[in-house]
Amino acid sequence: MPYEPPTHTVERSLRATTGAKIVAGVDEVGRGAWAGPVTVCAAITGLRRPPEGLTDSKLLTIKRRTVLAEELRTWVTSYALGHASPEEIDALGMTAALRLAAERALDALPIRPDAVILDGKHDYLGAPWRVRTVIKGDQSCVAVAAASVIAKVQRDKMMAELGIDHADFGFADNAGYPSPVHKAALAERGPTPYHRLSWAYLDALPRWRHLKKVRSWADGSGPEIEGQLGFDF
Repeated sequence: MPYEPPTHTVERSLRATTGAKIVAGVDEVGRGAWAGPVTVCAAITGLRRPPEGLTDSKLLTIKRRTVLAEELRTWVTSYALGHASPEEIDALGMTAALRLAAERALDALPIRPDAVILDGKHDYLGAPWRVRTVIKGDQSCVAVAAASVIAKVQRDKMMAELGIDHADFGFADNAGYPSPVHKAALAERGPTPYHRLSWAYLDALPRWRHLKKVRSWADGSGPEIEGQLGFDF
């Protein structure tokens, strides 16, 4: 399906309206997975013409995404990755875990950005960062698209490595997201050390329900359920 290539329009706007000289694109992967970390990439690209075919990582084939990620790693001005572990997701909730991973990525850049373009409609990063949220930014903004591809390829590689000792779960194919193979292995073997144990899928697993971790919602906000898909399929 044809798609419009990403541009530097948002970055140019940020530069013009805020005086920002260095703008980073930030995107995450793994928010809706049942296992593994949530991974955030921060990428700085400048205003150069991007590699051919750059777009949201989800629109690319595995082969094209992998090749493009290798190209991007040397094409971008700089990039860095940050992760929040399943234990941190269970302890903090997804919004705070995303913020933690994003801060780790941004802090790991060799130079601090003046502004950040964040994919999506919710600013999970907040102060002191100057943030512009862009819905489908991973399709429309060059820096965010680059971050999307690098983050996806890196996390997929991590999940394949984690799955070596848990072959029945198919992490190399599903990257920790719910799939028939993943669900069948969960029902039979229970969660691995890499599973998020505060998530709703455990409610549908009587043999393993006792492993579920419940956070105390001291702030009165209630549990976050975004991405916590049920077990039915």
